[in-house]
Order: sequence, then structure tokens, then C-alpha cells
Amino acid sequence: MSNIQESLDGLLTIDGAMCCALVDANSGMMLGQAGSGLDLELAAAGNTEVVRAKLKTMASLKLSDSIEDILITLGKQYHIIRLVSGKPGLFLYLVLDKSRANLALGRRKAAEIEAGLQL
Repeated sequence: MSNIQESLDGLLTIDGAMCCALVDANSGMMLGQAGSGLDLELAAAGNTEVVRAKLKTMASLKLSDSIEDILITLGKQYHIIRLVSGKPGLFLYLVLDKSRANLALGRRKAAEIEAGLQL
């Protein structure tokens, strides 16, 4: 049974959470979304390119490792891209308000939600 919406709603319980999505990096399309504040369809497509570029770079460098998450720090926001282990091509995308969020707690919650995600 799918728990996508429940998982995304769980991410929004983090202090400072603005919005989040589950994204298919193969297509750039969202499988689910929650919250507001950004054009999540545009963000999903753009962050798909970030994930693809990092995976390509890792392959070029012959790094035999995996990405846990990618952090993008803006002036007012944190953007966390958390790859879903065991589900190649999927990632969670979480946007936090930098003035209200605790980055460490945001990353921990994203990891917890990712580990419990069922499709």
C-alpha cells in the first residue's frame, strides 16, 4: 500500500517546512506533493537535473558510492534532495525556511521518512 501523501505530510511537521515532493528523476515528474511556497513542478524538473548531473559526475570520477542527500543553501531557504534508497530514480525534495528550521532536524526527518516510504 502506498503511503506517499502520509510521508509528505510527515515532512511538513518539521518546524520551518514550506513544501515537499516525491519526484521521479527519470522523468522529472512528481508522484506527490504537499505544502506551498514554490512552483513544485518546476522545482521537481530542475532538481532532477541536479541529481542527474551529480550521478554523472560520480560515474565519471569512478566513485563507487551512493548519494544520501544533496543540500542547497539559499539566503532564506534550505533545499534538501534525499534520494530514496532501494528505489532508483526517486527522490524526496524538501524546502525549509532557513529562519525557522533546524537543518540537522530537517535532514534527520527526511532520512526517517525516506526509510519508511512504501510505494
